[in-house]
Amino acid sequence: MNAEIVSVGTELLLGTSVNTDASDVSLALSELGINVFWHTVVGDNPARLTECLYRARTRADLIVTTGGLGPTCDDLTKQTLARAFGRELYFDEEAADTIRGWFAAQGRAFTENNLRQAWLPEGCTILPNDCGTAPGCLFESGGVTVAMLPGPPRECRAMLRNHLMPLLAELSGETIRSHMVRMFGIGESAMEEQLRDLMDGANPTVAPYAKTGECLVRVTAKAADADECEAMMAPVVEEVCRRMGDTVYGIDSNSLEDRVLELLVGRNMTIAAAESCTGGMVAQRLTAIPGASAVFRGGVTVYTEDAKCRLLGMEQKFIDRHGVVSAAVARRMAKRVRKILGSDLGVGITGWAGPDGDDVGLVYVALAAKGECFVRRLQLGKNSDRERIRTVAAHNAFDMARRYLTGLDI
Repeated sequence: MNAEIVSVGTELLLGTSVNTDASDVSLALSELGINVFWHTVVGDNPARLTECLYRARTRADLIVTTGGLGPTCDDLTKQTLARAFGRELYFDEEAADTIRGWFAAQGRAFTENNLRQAWLPEGCTILPNDCGTAPGCLFESGGVTVAMLPGPPRECRAMLRNHLMPLLAELSGETIRSHMVRMFGIGESAMEEQLRDLMDGANPTVAPYAKTGECLVRVTAKAADADECEAMMAPVVEEVCRRMGDTVYGIDSNSLEDRVLELLVGRNMTIAAAESCTGGMVAQRLTAIPGASAVFRGGVTVYTEDAKCRLLGMEQKFIDRHGVVSAAVARRMAKRVRKILGSDLGVGITGWAGPDGDDVGLVYVALAAKGECFVRRLQLGKNSDRERIRTVAAHNAFDMARRYLTGLDI
């Protein structure tokens, strides 16, 4: 099955909103073994949307639209698609009741224009909206399957995962399963070179991905049932892990911080963080995970030299002697926060996130444990933006903890 994603919204063309929906839909469809060959973005204009749809239906088996399902006058996706595919709209009373109920549950005032969202193409399958009011829908016409999803990313993602993907999996007539191998400490090109021959397979497929500071490999199999899929994938996943060694931090893990939290819980250990250039990112990422309170003792953002002295009890003369961005200061930050908060592990991060200065991209990350302390010196490049520097620094903190907790060299 070949797919085209049509993202509707003038704000996407103006650049005032980032089109994360297309990324989410592409990733989800790839998990189902559906080829995404085209991405199209079109404004809130019925004529131009119609033109896009006529072109899409000549080259795709599946058209997924995002956006334009809301209650305002510029939300015209359903009307335009219904007209393009020769379908009438009908008013769905159950959908209307659901919309009214959502407003009542939220304690928000209901206005009649919200019922525009209850008009749906005849013969469609309704896709419930778990996070908002606008229902999506799915129908088939002339050999083309059409799915409509809402534009707000949270709503789009929930409807996609909870309702559309199971229906598409049924339509495919096959069972499709995937595993994601996640790595840290190797670049995309080096990973691709080591796995190039595995990427030529048709079933299972091996597809590489890259995110800021880390790499991922998705292994996907199609078969008659789940057990056969797993049997096909097992040797491939094992070979990927063998080749990539200790850069692999998890299979189907959500993130480095999830893996660290899992390891801490398993060993009944705790962690604390003292952060400067990352501005509390390590703490934020850990506390975003349910259950973090079992292992995270707390953190301090000591962005200035004075804060390091006041909150961590560091001496100004020590900072002056070594420099605020130095291995010695990172090490002391990690040791002091560990002692002050009574944790098993302590993280200390200090660096220059820029954009100004001669040492932009220089970061020291320390991990303190009982009787020992480890430091990494990172040179992330003067041309790196602040967000990348902060993100990669936090990644390294989690990777150091992961390695310590699993007995690997740090």
